[in-house]
Amino acid sequence: MGFNLQNLETALKAGQKSNTYLPFSLHFFESVSSTNQTLWNLLNQGAISGTVVIAAVQSAGRGQWGREWISPVGGLYVSVAISFDHKIEATDSYQLTFATAWGIASQLRQRGINVGIKWPNDLVLNGRKLGGILTETKVNKGQITQAVIGVGINWTNPVPETGINLESWQALQDFRPISCLEMLTSTVLLGIESGMECLFQEGVSILLSRYLDLLTNMGDRVYVNNLSGTVVGVTPQGNLRVDLETHDTKELITPEIYIQPGTISLGYHKSSV
Repeated sequence: MGFNLQNLETALKAGQKSNTYLPFSLHFFESVSSTNQTLWNLLNQGAISGTVVIAAVQSAGRGQWGREWISPVGGLYVSVAISFDHKIEATDSYQLTFATAWGIASQLRQRGINVGIKWPNDLVLNGRKLGGILTETKVNKGQITQAVIGVGINWTNPVPETGINLESWQALQDFRPISCLEMLTSTVLLGIESGMECLFQEGVSILLSRYLDLLTNMGDRVYVNNLSGTVVGVTPQGNLRVDLETHDTKELITPEIYIQPGTISLGYHKSSV
């Protein structure tokens, strides 16, 4: 079944406010190596902020930390380009991932799909992975000048044991909030737009509090260097905030430590959000 760009444009027009934050320019490909790479190529040829690349299949999809992202037919693979008028420090790039995760999750939740966020960049449903986000940036003098945000969402594609696809979840509900892949794409794009709007117009502290509201890892028990700790939040730089329990002679003290993305793996568990 082909992808209908006109249906997507109609859905976007219906969902976007008149003063659009991202003027989406849509490009669909049957197959690309990765939507992020294709979009960087378009940017190098003069494409502007709001340019979108959607693909039916990725032959060399990328996940976090250089992992391969398996991208079979039936999933949503989309990347969006964003240029920045505001100054954003290179060290704050995770704010773009958090904005994207919160924006997409909140759009899906508005449709009745109880999506949560697994730190730092996964979307989860019923404790299983529904999708992931990969943010790539171009930096000049310590400031981010351009970003490409890639999103993969499981729609009808096969998934591993720890994954879930949206159609199999919808089949068990008595309602079907997302009727087609174009509607899912529109929901994701509007989510990215609302996340960026929140970050740049309301500020990172408001964004972080909204992100934490949907974070499934809050209160999780983690082990760091054989010490037990509890997840209490995230920092604006994307690090996980953990209260460690250490016994100093007679008293229990709980120093807070920060754990960088990629240095600890949090498991999947049943979502309570």
